[in-house]
Amino acid sequence: MNDSPIVVLTALDVEYEAVREKLDAPRVHRHPQGTRFEVGRLAGGKCRIALGLVGKGNQSAAVLTERAITEFSPVALLFVGVAGALHTHIPLGDLVVATHVYAFHGGTSEDDGFKSRPRVWEASHGADQLARHVARDRAWADDGRTGKVHFGPIAAGEVVLDSKVSAYARWIRQHFNDALAIEMEGAGVAQAAHLNRSLPVVVVRGISDRADGTKETTDREQWQARAVANAAAYTVALAENLAGEERDRARSEANDPKGSSDMPGTTRNVAKDNARVGVQAGQVYGGIHVSSERTAPADPAEAIAGLAARLQQARTSGQLDEDTYQAAQAELAAAGETLLTTAPQDMGAVTLALKKVRGLVADVAILAAEVGTIIALVQGLS
Repeated sequence: MNDSPIVVLTALDVEYEAVREKLDAPRVHRHPQGTRFEVGRLAGGKCRIALGLVGKGNQSAAVLTERAITEFSPVALLFVGVAGALHTHIPLGDLVVATHVYAFHGGTSEDDGFKSRPRVWEASHGADQLARHVARDRAWADDGRTGKVHFGPIAAGEVVLDSKVSAYARWIRQHFNDALAIEMEGAGVAQAAHLNRSLPVVVVRGISDRADGTKETTDREQWQARAVANAAAYTVALAENLAGEERDRARSEANDPKGSSDMPGTTRNVAKDNARVGVQAGQVYGGIHVSSERTAPADPAEAIAGLAARLQQARTSGQLDEDTYQAAQAELAAAGETLLTTAPQDMGAVTLALKKVRGLVADVAILAAEVGTIIALVQGLS
């Protein structure tokens, strides 16, 4: 089953930490250009999260959102952070989920004044429907959180608005008076989402100030931390629901591989051991699914040796970084040594070492599955 993560991005460290606290043993994932993500599972292992920090502003948000999408091929992407409320009926600590995002800085300057030429990105129907379902369910608020979730437009620019009388404030009231909140990254995220149309993207904002000149006061009163905590709790609940829907979709496809294709029928080529299958096709209808099926050796030492070889292949292909590869090989060596030197064989120690290997290679689904098969083999012999 697809074990692709859900990417969660933030702009501020306080937002990042609020999400990171909800991950079980997050592990650093380094992009070749220096961007550092952390990948871990939510409590209970319900779904994998790839967490990243993009910094302030729409430009960096767009670049790093696209980078995260390319790096992880995620099931969905969530952007979580704080924002200023533009309407008095939205209390501090409440959440705003974007139905669409305005990039309000676009325009043209003419002799008779500045004319607005904004760009607008709308949330996908499916993502919006699921976000509303999670808001109604309120399971995310079971720990006593009282924040309410509002759905509506968000205005995204390149300034921190902290005034009701400034030129920017007047401009937004005049041209974007339905916007519920204002922030600085949503337009960049929405642009990246537009380039990846099949990817569900949701922008979640906790209200930490009123964009009215009182930001310093609300920050001193810790409203930013409260808003971030509410936003992170809701985002985690949304991620779990998105992952659940993806699992349901995968099961449905597995049970009905033909699906709704206009061209019924399935061609299945299976390569075992060292064999390889090549495909040359002029036109393909429906999907192509490539998986690896290996016959697990009956001898655990042989199985571990084969896994060690495939770990080396994964390192060579770039699927595993050097540190992860070395750590995994060390655990495999320990497992193999235990099999050779203990009498009777200490299968508990072997299993523990293999479980550590599975944790290290969790990002490479085919390797993790192979380790699971070997663990089952070892446990069956104990």
